[in-house]
Amino acid sequence: MIIIRDRKERERFLKFVVVGTIGFGVDSFTYNLVRTTLGIAPEISSVISFCVAVISNFLFNRYWTYPDSRSKPVLGQISQFAIVNVAGLVIRTVIFALIHEPLVLLAEKAAGDYIIPPWVIGENLSLAIVVIIVMFWNFFVNRFWTYNDVN
Repeated sequence: MIIIRDRKERERFLKFVVVGTIGFGVDSFTYNLVRTTLGIAPEISSVISFCVAVISNFLFNRYWTYPDSRSKPVLGQISQFAIVNVAGLVIRTVIFALIHEPLVLLAEKAAGDYIIPPWVIGENLSLAIVVIIVMFWNFFVNRFWTYNDVN
């Protein structure tokens, strides 16, 4: 595996993870804001928060993770990044829709008298799981397509 053997790729992957962590913070904050403040359905809240995080992640990846990839025009590169992330969104949405209700039920069964409602725990656990899965998809496809101009 290229990440294990190549120091530069490991460094890029770690930067990608840092960007993803920031993106997860943006995603989670936006999700909870939209879900609790506006009362929008979990799946739609997930899509909205995902879009906000994608914009953040593109900027960080273009200028920090892959600064040597700017030989490509920004519009072309953001288009590629968007396509990869839309595919990731499909993967994410399908998995989220399948797991969030069972995890909410599990949280309800495990919950006692907690400050945080079980549905918040279940939905955020679902969000964390799908973010991790999609992170690997996004890294590999973006690395070898969107940012294929770097050595």
